[in-house]
Amino acid sequence: MDASAQLQTAEPSRELPVARYTTAGGQLVPQPLHMHLHGVAARARSFAEPFGASALGHLGGLWHDLGKYAPDWQRFIREACGADRPNAEDAHLENDHPRRKGPDHSAAGALHALASLGPIGPVLAQIIAAHHSGLYNGFDLQQRLTQPEAPDHLSRALAGGIDMTILDAHRGQVPAFTLAACTDITPGSYALWVRMLFSCLIDADRLDSEAFGNDAKASRLREGFPTPGRLLPDFNKYMARFAPDTPVKRLRAEVLADCRRVARDAQGLFTLTVPTGGGKTLASLAFALEHAARHGLKRVIYVIPYTSIIEQTADVFRGISPAFADAVIEHHSNAEDSDDGPKSERQGERLKLATENWDVPVIVTTSVQFFESLFAAKTGRCRKLHNVCESVVVLDEAQLLPPPFLQPIVDVLNLLTRHYKTTVVLSTATQPALASTARFGSRFRGLDTPREIVADVDRLYRDLKRVEVHLPADSAQCSSWADIAARMSADEDALAIVSRRADARALWQLLPSGAIHLSALMCGAHRSVVIARIKHALSARRADPDLPPVRVVATPLVECGVDIDLPVVYRQFAGLDSIAQAAGRCNREGHLEKGHVHVFIGEQDAPRGSLRMAESAAREVLHGHQGDALDRRLFEPYFALFYNAQDRDAKKIVEKLEVDASTGYVKHLRDAADDFKLIDNDETGYQSVYVPYKQCEGDEAFEKLITLLRRDGPERWLLRKLQRYTVSLPPHEFQAMRDRRDIEEVLPGFWVVRSAAQYSGTLGLLVDRRALDASSLAH
Repeated sequence: MDASAQLQTAEPSRELPVARYTTAGGQLVPQPLHMHLHGVAARARSFAEPFGASALGHLGGLWHDLGKYAPDWQRFIREACGADRPNAEDAHLENDHPRRKGPDHSAAGALHALASLGPIGPVLAQIIAAHHSGLYNGFDLQQRLTQPEAPDHLSRALAGGIDMTILDAHRGQVPAFTLAACTDITPGSYALWVRMLFSCLIDADRLDSEAFGNDAKASRLREGFPTPGRLLPDFNKYMARFAPDTPVKRLRAEVLADCRRVARDAQGLFTLTVPTGGGKTLASLAFALEHAARHGLKRVIYVIPYTSIIEQTADVFRGISPAFADAVIEHHSNAEDSDDGPKSERQGERLKLATENWDVPVIVTTSVQFFESLFAAKTGRCRKLHNVCESVVVLDEAQLLPPPFLQPIVDVLNLLTRHYKTTVVLSTATQPALASTARFGSRFRGLDTPREIVADVDRLYRDLKRVEVHLPADSAQCSSWADIAARMSADEDALAIVSRRADARALWQLLPSGAIHLSALMCGAHRSVVIARIKHALSARRADPDLPPVRVVATPLVECGVDIDLPVVYRQFAGLDSIAQAAGRCNREGHLEKGHVHVFIGEQDAPRGSLRMAESAAREVLHGHQGDALDRRLFEPYFALFYNAQDRDAKKIVEKLEVDASTGYVKHLRDAADDFKLIDNDETGYQSVYVPYKQCEGDEAFEKLITLLRRDGPERWLLRKLQRYTVSLPPHEFQAMRDRRDIEEVLPGFWVVRSAAQYSGTLGLLVDRRALDASSLAH
């Protein structure tokens, strides 16, 4: 019941314990505490039902705010909200309000759970005690709940006259501590179960508060999204537009048919193994929608490694129909909290709200957002986790799962499919080797056996073979940039992919006028414009061959999700999966009988780390190989070599998630969350800077955003907009620009390039004098 309805139906009693206040009709209206507890309990019960923990979800909701019954907390909320003044300003004051901090109200429910539930008590204690602060390390929680004054929190709450039906709600309600989701022997199973319950409580608490307060409009905006089953007819109508009138399109139609057929199977783990250009994106969406409709699942979560691919994929999905436009959210660092673009104001608000808890039919998100949330401890990140249940998760470009976190990631994927009604699809042209292995005393727990969706993968690869890959005759013989430039200049249209940003610039300088440069020294907004320019130029060339040739030099960012199609590709030697991705930019649509991919040895090895390890694994697998460099049989030994060279749990996440048998708490849950960072700039030393990119003359968007940053500080919506203008620099380049005073720290930790002259519309950020000289060339 929202505040307006309550104002009409009851005269609020000042003696009744209050959860919060809001304003309605110019009056201050309290939400009775018992109403809030029962409202949260009902929602949390429903959210926890898919993984068999509805009774615990219900108790967590009933007990999470028991501390608010304490007379000192009731005095605090009345005084802070001005309960004696009808026009109070702080109507939504909570214990974590930034201006006023009230008495501890989360310890009481945690202590009551420990006293009432025996061995299962620590489960609820962990989530109740953390519902404002985020989940604790076990030792820290134990200290908090056993300090001398801790019992007083519960005593004060009991003095507030808690209804016994609330205190005794556990009697006969809680199942034995044998739920498969928490007793699975897979390491991390208990920790995931705790985080899922925590997610149920956090979302239920936020939604109940929203529905009662001045955010009731937001609560209504969350309603009315279509189910995946209701989206399916629109998708089918959209796909009927694609006539299979070329050999490549006929093969894509076969992949689509396989996806529809296998979607009828039971839930679990699947692989979708399709060569680049084989139509994986729409085919995997077909599988996900059909599978969700058949099994009554609530959403499709599309997980993609790069934000540039996310924007492209989300645009494709939204373009299917108006219903899809209203049902698809992007959740990543570049997704803007604004109403810009084609969305109506209502659509913008609805989709913005949906990023908080993913209660929407189609989510397109990053690997970083998805996996870091699954291992999170903070309330905001954890809130959406329960909505991963009853979903289809498509992991696009699955070969890019990060090796240093591979063990905890594979563990959590197995747990999701076993216990949380989640189906997972690993979609890629180059399936990684994720089976269980034992080697030199170390053991890798692999994926539960997945089912392949494509009926005959080997035949599909043979029929979709559109390129010849030419390996270097002598792996010790380097090609100079001048050699590659001369070969590209002799070609009509060509793409070169090199390992380093500086090398891309060096090669670009040697090419004829009109060549296009694309690298990570260009901000996201700039790269999007350049990619669109490349696609337009290639389309125009096909229509009019007399137009100037299209020559592109790029770093590996072009290899995933950038659907460009050139007849010739030059690829600096790299990991086998990277060579396969490069080949996906060559003769993609099959306009030629064969495209040509030339692999060459560059002037420098790949950068240290995973790129160099991938290159080394590829050299070993390809040594002495006489056949097709992209033979599918090469990828399993390649990935085995690549993974075996690395620690697949480099941060010891599995160990941190062990349970302390003496307390029943996860030992280092908060530490594990802090260490589970797929992109750790603190460790690599990379530093982001904001760059003054202008799409056209007179474009003042960047200057306006920086002005707001200086004036208002780092507000969340503003940082999301500015993310489109960031470039990440390694430590030596960042320090050099800082020493030359080329960048300014406008706020602590926020660096801005001082001069527009430091950013080129061709090369991006000019990090040194040589770059400045290069940008001045008449090219």
